Formats: sequence, C-alpha cells, structure tokens
Amino acid sequence: MDAQETSQAPAQPTRIDRRLLEILVCPLTKATLEYDSARQELISRGARLAYPIRDGIPIMLPDEARRLTDV
Repeated sequence: MDAQETSQAPAQPTRIDRRLLEILVCPLTKATLEYDSARQELISRGARLAYPIRDGIPIMLPDEARRLTDV
C-alpha cells in the first residue's frame, strides 16, 4: 500500500473524553449534547443540529453543523 492509499483509508472513530462531553453544551441553546460515536457528531436536539467531531476535536460552530431532519 502506498502513501496515497493509506491517506484515503476510512478514519477510525475517535473516542471523546467523557469529562469533555460533560462540560460541552450547545452554543445556541446551552443544552447538553448527545454523543453519536458512529457518526462522530455531538447532537443538539433543541437546536436540531449535529456538530461534527474532526480528528477528535468537536467543532462547535453552528455554521459547521449539520441540520437534523425528521426521519
């Protein structure tokens, strides 16, 4: 496998420190967040947003969040 193939391999889910999850809140609603380890997101039900986690770092910017839709 060359360097290009290695860099395109799917990323393994990153574990988030439980203490960090306990203190993080939605920047819009100030409500607690749910951790979705499969999608690597922090979910704000009140704001209906999913904040991405990239390289183990939660991106808590509403402009970067994915809108949640009813299924």
